[in-house]
Amino acid sequence: MDALVVVANPNPASYGHALAAAAADGLGAAGHTVTLLDLYADRFVAAMTAAERHAYHTSEPILDPQVAASAELVQRCEILVFVYPTWWSGLPAILKGWLERVMVPGVGVRFRPNGRVAPGLPHVRRIVGISTYGSPRAYVAGVNDNGRRTLTRALRMSCGWRARPLWLGLYKMDARTDADRAAFLTRVRDRMARL
Repeated sequence: MDALVVVANPNPASYGHALAAAAADGLGAAGHTVTLLDLYADRFVAAMTAAERHAYHTSEPILDPQVAASAELVQRCEILVFVYPTWWSGLPAILKGWLERVMVPGVGVRFRPNGRVAPGLPHVRRIVGISTYGSPRAYVAGVNDNGRRTLTRALRMSCGWRARPLWLGLYKMDARTDADRAAFLTRVRDRMARL
């Protein structure tokens, strides 16, 4: 299967990039074709423009070639993997903006002739979230883990209920030892190798 790994971390030497590499390595070991999309390295612009908002409900809602390239990747993958640090109880702005600009009508959703909304990505079989958190798991649950909810609920609506979500989180990141971080990297790689 085609897998798209989207990483949202501004530091190329970060643990988040190591997690993305581990995920890609595991997916490759399982025989999947892997594309890695690094939003910061690609200088993806998170903010939707006024022109894009006006085009949103037209037959051509994507105006930017970079957004079109991301949409093409999404439209051909069967596994979507997101790797990011949780900031302010949610997704980094660049990842939220990527979702807003890429998952437009015709990509993330389709409108049936009767006006009802249908999933635009029914070919996606798995949605995987891999995130690090500064807070303990109980605190993250108490504030609703907004990034996780966005990906495993809202994005899942764009894929259909047959798309199975998987979440891998490392909590209390700042209190973790090198051994803890290494073990989580192994866990991520091994879990992706079983997809």
